[in-house]
Amino acid sequence: MQSPERVVRLNANTNLLKLIAIISMLIDHLGAAIFPQYSWMRVVGRIAFPIICYCLAVGSIYTRNMPRYLLRVALMGLISQPFYVLALSHITPAMRTLDFAQNPLLATLKWYALSMQYANIMFELLLGLLLIWTIKTKQYVLTGVMALVVWYVSPYLATSYGVRGVVLMLLFYALVDQPLTSLILVGGYMLWWGMEGSTYSIGGIRFGLQTFAVLALPAIYWPCRTRMKLNKWVFYIFYPLHLALIYAWSVFK
Repeated sequence: MQSPERVVRLNANTNLLKLIAIISMLIDHLGAAIFPQYSWMRVVGRIAFPIICYCLAVGSIYTRNMPRYLLRVALMGLISQPFYVLALSHITPAMRTLDFAQNPLLATLKWYALSMQYANIMFELLLGLLLIWTIKTKQYVLTGVMALVVWYVSPYLATSYGVRGVVLMLLFYALVDQPLTSLILVGGYMLWWGMEGSTYSIGGIRFGLQTFAVLALPAIYWPCRTRMKLNKWVFYIFYPLHLALIYAWSVFK
């Protein structure tokens, strides 16, 4: 049930958006792990993260049970972690030196702990949702504490988008009922973020891969009148499953 104090005035059809994010994410990860020669796949992949941030921000407004919502994201993060580091080759030298023959259980636990140096995006989304929860419940002192935790923890988790990704989610949540203001601030923020890179160039202006994330904005800001049914578990199951399949493909191809 939607919270009475917030009205979603952007695209409320998050099921359709999740499907777009799933397809974009699959293309991105295939490009990263299997087809690195096709750079366009990584460009298409930039669409996924902003949509996921938006969908979870909207979900935090509609959910009837925020702790359960947080638990679901945390659970998928924990399940997905080994598949994430294996599929996208985030294996550190320390992980390679572990002796699984002598003590398999201890080595596995150490391997998992070391893998958190490259945490999957579910943990980043979880941090954003925790911040939103403190704002939603008006526990602003806790919001400040959580903000410090996010600022401190994010660099050590080495998630794909870091603090910037958490800020993007907060912007979506804060401005979900103000379409024009949201578009200006979110669009400007995403362009600023992308300008930190220098891989691409148009008219002498250099920018990074992340700039292409703005391609997600039309889908987010164009109100969609159609309704599409998609089980809430589809995205959560897809995330670890597609990573596991990509890893299997890379091993047995």
